[in-house]
This record gives sequence, structure tokens and C-alpha cells, in this order.
Amino acid sequence: MSRRAVVVGAGLAGMLAAAVLADAGVTEVVVLDRDELPDGPRQRRGLPQGRHAHLLMTGGLRAMEEIVPGVGKRLLAAGAHEISLSSGVLARSPEGWLRRWRREGPVMLTCTRALVDWTVRAAVLEHPRVEVRRAAAVGLTGSAGRVRGVRVSGPDGEADLEADLVVDASGRGTRIVTWLEGLGLSGVRTRTVDSGLVNASRVYRVPAGAERFPLTIVQADPYVARPGRSAMVMPVEGDRWLVSCGGTRGGEPPADAEGFLRYALDLPDPIVGRLISGAEPLTDVHLSRSTSNVRHYLDKAPHWPEGLVVLGDALGTFNPAYGQGMSVAAFGARVLGRELERAGGPDAPGLARRVLRGAARPVDAAWAMAVGQDVLYPATRGGRPGIADRAVTAYTRRMTRAAAGSFAAASAIWDVTSMRTPPTRMFHPSAVLAALTGSPLPALSGPPLTPAEREVLDGLDRTGV
Repeated sequence: MSRRAVVVGAGLAGMLAAAVLADAGVTEVVVLDRDELPDGPRQRRGLPQGRHAHLLMTGGLRAMEEIVPGVGKRLLAAGAHEISLSSGVLARSPEGWLRRWRREGPVMLTCTRALVDWTVRAAVLEHPRVEVRRAAAVGLTGSAGRVRGVRVSGPDGEADLEADLVVDASGRGTRIVTWLEGLGLSGVRTRTVDSGLVNASRVYRVPAGAERFPLTIVQADPYVARPGRSAMVMPVEGDRWLVSCGGTRGGEPPADAEGFLRYALDLPDPIVGRLISGAEPLTDVHLSRSTSNVRHYLDKAPHWPEGLVVLGDALGTFNPAYGQGMSVAAFGARVLGRELERAGGPDAPGLARRVLRGAARPVDAAWAMAVGQDVLYPATRGGRPGIADRAVTAYTRRMTRAAAGSFAAASAIWDVTSMRTPPTRMFHPSAVLAALTGSPLPALSGPPLTPAEREVLDGLDRTGV
């Protein structure tokens, strides 16, 4: 029997969904996107956050490997960097500089978002059952009981595209709530928590001799009743550094080159500004303001139509400062694949509801982590910290202080931030003991640089700071 699935959105979530649908035996998988997609790793119009730093965490990479085997090797071959969280990162937390350890820890991949999207899309389109069409989805067809397809707008007007399963992976700009109302389904609750974060990013050529300099980050401090301000130097493909500064409402970074450098130098540690002061810029400074946390509680709807699945940012989107979005998209697509395998086909009764509830679990975990910090910033809109938030904050601060000199505490934080374990890992007996015991080593007075790295930093510094 011929079966068709339609995926709305050719971003990461959409292409991963297309891959699992094709692998599940769906005869035809049509991916719709209003953008003209680039034929290489270049910025696309519909992804404003694409110019800023993205981290592909261990947990997300594992999920992507299950869906698109070999994707990690493809990314590395294209120039992505494998970074060890235990030894390859210079990180200044709100509690001070974190140590680097020679022991093994989780890894992440760093590259441009454009490279991730293009690599995944190219791999998925090798499947003969998958095609991408440039078209805008403007609504759903069917009824409150079952979705039958998508209404598509094109040069010749609107037309209906029938499908056994529709996947909305249209991202932050999803219109799923409006589409459901068009079918007679209303009352979906949506919550927005907006710290007002503005990202400013610029690309630099990696200076000669600095090719192995670690990823460097000065984290925002949510505990001081002031706007959060941060900066990161991240190696990406093409012998380049992607440098991103971020500031919440009232502490936004500027878009001019001089102001960008000054912003980095004015952070609690000026290391990012010192590094880039001697590096050659390759682009202008690009700003983005699409950073709020938005959760559509579709999984809580009392009624849900057969034949409709929602994944990725269309279900929940997070402040990109926490590096969760790509991993959550992969987790959701993996849920779809596993449920398709159990059900035996895209039109199985109850499939859509089971996928939705399964995909919501990693969304909720990421939401709790992102919102739990964002509500601490003084000008955040949509939420204030409650008693539970303050209790978790106190514990997290204690764990972070311990992580400065405790491998057990640091490991717990890495496991959660790398998304290879759920946040409950922070309350494992060994982690609790590490938090209560504290750091057995004194606090670092500066970044834990090797002599060679310190020489690189001093050689690049043009600021005299």
C-alpha cells in the first residue's frame, strides 16, 4: 500500500523526522519549506539564530547517529571540531573558573549551524523516498478526529496535499495552534518566558599558532540581580572562530565592531576580548533577538487528531544560550522512529498521541533547565522564581562551586549539560555528596591555561588589559 508523509519544515527537526519516516517504510516523504535551501553549508533566511554559536551535545549526537548513521564522521570530515568538556574548555562560571581535567569526559561537536543542517539534509536526501519541495504550508486538512494532509500555497494558488501522517517541524514560527483551531480544536495552553536575550556574533580567522586553543566561555551570572552578560569563542570549520556575545534585557551587546570588543572586555574576565583583539574579523557583527522560551502544551490537549505529529521548536523552543535545541530535535525524531517501529505504520491508531507525549519529555527537561535560570534575571517577562526555583538555584550554585575542584561534581554537571543524562543526575548520591563536601582544591585565580596557551593569549592581546 502506498503511504505518504508530509513534513512541514526542512530544518534539523524536519529532516531527521523525514529520515525516520523513510526508514520506517513510508513510500513517499515530502518535506515542505518556504525557503530556497542553500546547496552548501550557508546561512538560510528562515533561521535567524543560524549565525550564532550552536553546540551539538553528546546526547543529541547519539540520537542523531541512531537516525542518520555516520553523521558525526561526516561533520568531522567537513571541519567540525570534537571538544572534550573535561579538558577542552576554558569556562568561567558565576562561581569562578572551572578546572580542566585529564580524565575522560563527554564530548561535543562545534561547527556552524549551517554545516549541521546541510550535512544532515544531504545525508537524508540520499534516501530515494525523501524529497524537498519549496512551498508554504498554510493549514491542515481533515477534521478534529484525523488530519488528512496539508494545504499548500504556491505560485498557482492553494492546493491540498494528502498524507497519512503530517509532521509539523516548522520551528519557532509554527502556526500549529491556529491550524488546530481551524479544525475545531482550541484551548491549547502556551507559555512564554523571555529574558530579552540579544545575541551578537562575529566570525574571525583563527590566528596562526592558535589552532588548538580551547573553546573559551565566560558564562552569564543570574545570581547578581543584574542583566546576564556572556561571551564565547568557539572553533568552527574553515579555520575560523565563531565569537558570540549575549546579554539579557538591559545588558544587550551592540552591533558595532568597537562596541562588540568593548563588551567582551567588560565581562568579569576579559579573556574573550583579549583573544579577538588580535584576530582578523571576517564578517560584520550580526544581531538576533529571537531567543524567548516558548512552550506549546499540545501534549496536554484533551483531544488530539490522528495523523498529526509536532516535533522540535514547534513543540517547545528554548533560549539558545543553553545549547539544547538541536539535541531536543533529535530526541523527538528518535521518539517518532521508535513509535513507528512499534506501531507498524504511520496511520496506526494512537500513534500521533504517543509520539507527542514521548517527544514532550525531553522538551520539558530542557524547558526546566532554561527557564529555571532565565527567571532569575531581573527584567525577564513571563515568570518569576518561586520557592522551588530558589531551592534548585541554591543547590546548583553549591554544585558549581564544588565543580571548581571536584571531579565528581564536575562530572555530574557535564552529564546534564551534555544531555546524555536527565537533570536528575544532579541528585545522584555521588553528586549530592560532592556538592555537600565542596571543592577539595582552592579556587583558581585565573583561567587554567597551559604555558603554550598563555603565550598564545599574550601574543594576541592588543588591549593592554
